[in-house]
Amino acid sequence: MDPMQIAAVTVVLTAYVLYRQMKTRVATGYGLRLLALFMIAIGLLSGGLVDLRHLALSLALLAVEVACAVAFGFLRASTVRIWRDEAGVLWSKGTGRTLLGWLASLLTRVALLGAGYALGLVSAPTALLVFMGLTVGVQSFSVARRARALPSSPAVLAHG
Repeated sequence: MDPMQIAAVTVVLTAYVLYRQMKTRVATGYGLRLLALFMIAIGLLSGGLVDLRHLALSLALLAVEVACAVAFGFLRASTVRIWRDEAGVLWSKGTGRTLLGWLASLLTRVALLGAGYALGLVSAPTALLVFMGLTVGVQSFSVARRARALPSSPAVLAHG
């Protein structure tokens, strides 16, 4: 895929994820976890995650990116509203704080990309797919885990 196609796919997938997270939906998260695995796989299989000319620096920046993706996934998951209805079904819905978490996550990714560029590192556009897949997967897994931890009595609310 060329960089413009990767950018377009990433924007579309991110918009889809945000749309899904802001809707009231059953709190299993399986669909988003599969999408996250797909994004990670495409990003990894496309190669270019590290700049071989500056391997140590590139690996260090990649480690920071992975840590940020994971941290933001957990942070956003803590902002999602989760509840059990009268029938015992678990539901979730993103909040305004979830959107702020997404904004902070994306700004951090852009800052890390800029830092890499300033350091002279070449990064493949598919690295963004890995970052997005990882952060979406962590958030989805964490929301589902929080949901399963709710007491079985109906209408119990859990706010982040």
